[in-house]
Amino acid sequence: MKIFGIDPGSERTGYGCVETDGSRHRIVTSGAIRTPASASFPEKLLHIHTGLAALLGECQPDCVAIENLFHANNARSALKLGHARGVAMLAAVQSGAPVFEYTPAEVKRAVVGYGRAEKQQVQQMVKLILGLAELPTPFDASDALAIAICHCHSLAPAGVSVPTTKASTSRAATSWRHYRPEGT
Repeated sequence: MKIFGIDPGSERTGYGCVETDGSRHRIVTSGAIRTPASASFPEKLLHIHTGLAALLGECQPDCVAIENLFHANNARSALKLGHARGVAMLAAVQSGAPVFEYTPAEVKRAVVGYGRAEKQQVQQMVKLILGLAELPTPFDASDALAIAICHCHSLAPAGVSVPTTKASTSRAATSWRHYRPEGT
């Protein structure tokens, strides 16, 4: 099954496609659609829609997962994000794939295990889950991959538990507060 994740934004919209067999996930593609700085806002929205429509056409995903809007301190920023999310949703619906929505906290909880994780933590876990040699960049791309992975995890059959190891049950292994990257 192919799942296409979208992290909407008016300046950069992250995308990531993951293929899964239910237990192992593999990256298909990821990146960010960057809007031209000199473009008007309507032109930026068109650029996002056109880019996503092309990517969805190439990937032919079975479903699309998109980050749900959350509260923002600045109403103007929230409106711009809402518009970007709207054109992303339109491109997803036009692709014919079913669309699923997840809040940022749901995504972080599914990928990191902590709903208030920081972007670096999400990025590191996406790298580990997908078995990547390097961190996926930019953050918009790693967030989109995390959204796709979140949907993968929501597909797990009810009542099936994930096997744990002794290392995964220790406090240091499950808390990002104790995580320190190698070399620091």
